[in-house]
Amino acid sequence: MSAAQLPLVKRAACEALGTALLVAAVIGSGIMGERLAGGNTAIALLANTIATGAALAALIITFGPISGAHFNPVVTLAGVLRRIFPWQEAIPYVAAQMIGGLLGAMLAHVMFAQHWYSWSQHARSGWPQLISEFVATFGLLLVIGSCTRHHSVPVTALAVASYITAAYWFTASTSFANPAVTLARSISDTFAGIRPVDVSGFMAAQVAGAAAATLLGGWLESRER
Repeated sequence: MSAAQLPLVKRAACEALGTALLVAAVIGSGIMGERLAGGNTAIALLANTIATGAALAALIITFGPISGAHFNPVVTLAGVLRRIFPWQEAIPYVAAQMIGGLLGAMLAHVMFAQHWYSWSQHARSGWPQLISEFVATFGLLLVIGSCTRHHSVPVTALAVASYITAAYWFTASTSFANPAVTLARSISDTFAGIRPVDVSGFMAAQVAGAAAATLLGGWLESRER
C-alpha cells in the first residue's frame, strides 16, 4: 500500500510524531551540547548540528514511506503548489506538524529536567538573519523537490540531512528552514531557542524561500524553453 492510500489520520500522526522527534533532537542536543561544551559555542553548535542531521535522516527514512516525511509546513505547501499533494490534506498535515513540534520541545525540556516550556530570550532578528532563512529554505526545497522526483527515500534522506547539516554553518540563522520547528523553538529558552517576537519574520522568510524554490524548480524541470 502506498503512502497516498493510507488513512489520513495515520499519515498525520506520523507527521506529528516525526516533527516531535525532530524538534526533541534539535532542542535536546542543543541543551546537551551547551552543558558539555564548557562555554565553547562552536563545539555546542557542532554537537547540535550532528545530532539534528542524523535524526533528520533517520526520521525521513522511517516515515517517508508512510506519510512522505514532510515534517515541515512549507514542504507540504510546496507539494500542493506542485500538484503532487492534495490541498484538502494540507491543513491536517500542517496542524499535525505544528502540534508535534510543540510537543517535541516540551519533551526535550522534560528529558533534561527543565520546566516544560520557557519563552526564549535568544534574539534572532535583522536582515542577515532573514536573508539566511530565505536561503536556507530555498536550498532545502530545491533539494527536496529534485530528490523526490529522481531518487529513492534513502537518497533523499541523505541529501536533506546533508544540506541541513551544512546550512547550520553557512547561514547566520543556523538554518531553521521550517515554520513548525521555528514556532516550537520559541518556547525553549535554551541554546536552540528564538524569541517569540522574531518568529513571524523567520516564518515569512521561510515561506518566501520555499515559494521561490518551488517556482524555480518547476521551471527547471519543465520541458518548455
